[in-house]
Amino acid sequence: MKVTIFGGTGLLGKALVQAWSGDEVHVLGSRDADIRNAQKVREIVKATRPAWIVLAAAYTDVDGCESNQDLAFSVNRDGAVNVAHAAREAGARLLFLSSDYVFDGRKRFPYETDDLRNPQSVYGRSKAEAELGLLDAVPGCCIARTSWLFGTGGKCFPDTILKLAATRTALDVVNDQRGCPTYAADLAGAIIQLCRANASGIVHATNSGNCTWFEFAREIVQGSGLKTEVRPVNSAQMARPAPRPAYSVLSPASLQRLGIAIPTWQDALRRYLQARS
Repeated sequence: MKVTIFGGTGLLGKALVQAWSGDEVHVLGSRDADIRNAQKVREIVKATRPAWIVLAAAYTDVDGCESNQDLAFSVNRDGAVNVAHAAREAGARLLFLSSDYVFDGRKRFPYETDDLRNPQSVYGRSKAEAELGLLDAVPGCCIARTSWLFGTGGKCFPDTILKLAATRTALDVVNDQRGCPTYAADLAGAIIQLCRANASGIVHATNSGNCTWFEFAREIVQGSGLKTEVRPVNSAQMARPAPRPAYSVLSPASLQRLGIAIPTWQDALRRYLQARS
């Protein structure tokens, strides 16, 4: 099977490249392909002739999106639609990475794939509109929503916490936002299974279990053997430009129906810390 990955040099892209074997995989970073350029995208897809396209390229600076709305929508929505049109013309299947931020966070039990989109941030809106655009352009595409991505080889929450904890005696971390930490290596494995299963529609793909950012940070510090105190605070005390969902736990039911299981976030964190050492 031939696979073309857009966004192959990001955190998830690197994990996909490392995990994917037995298939012919073409990897494209932002320097190789700006997905805002529809003609370039079309040429790449025509040249690589993939059976599957994995679209992991995105503008993921959630706070940056608030002050760069045009960039957010041109990459996350319009760029994604460009790839979808190229996939349709080439007869390729498409898997698109989306986000828990398409939801407003007002639920108190896990979000299902058919729950109402109601994004509260520019980033979330750009992803929600991309989903709608892709479903219109390629109705049989697969949209994999994920959340709280972390992994080796790039900037992520555990990396930031570990660097701060190495130089501070205490850290304040928000304790009123709950979600599902997701290890890039585990997400990559799930994506490969989705492609090989010819999956379509919306699926939620995260590590199992959930926590708050404070609980995640505390586990990171304890797991690394550092003695830094982790203190819980509320979101108002740590104001950010972009609003975050208070609750964005994604239900695993859609993955389970496909026979795909992802380990707990605690297990994933242990493997992440081992990989860093």
